[in-house]
Amino acid sequence: MERDMLDNQDVSLLDVLDAVLEKGVVLRGDITISIADIDLVYLDLRILLSSVDTLIDSAQGKRQATDKGETIRSWEKEETADGANAATSR
Repeated sequence: MERDMLDNQDVSLLDVLDAVLEKGVVLRGDITISIADIDLVYLDLRILLSSVDTLIDSAQGKRQATDKGETIRSWEKEETADGANAATSR
């Protein structure tokens, strides 16, 4: 019965991408390229995929912001100020 319900649903790639960006997903993996049992390249991959709103909400400890636009603008100002401080210290 449950399998029939899944077969009848049309899920687009956009629906899947929307759900992933809303919740966020973390991917982690290791890749080793070797020849004759000699490791040549090792990659430790860590990927975070989420929307900006999800990332900001998570960084604020799940606190609900009253105005999302103001939160993003204040975050951008902090980033700009940090970049200016780094440039002047060189």
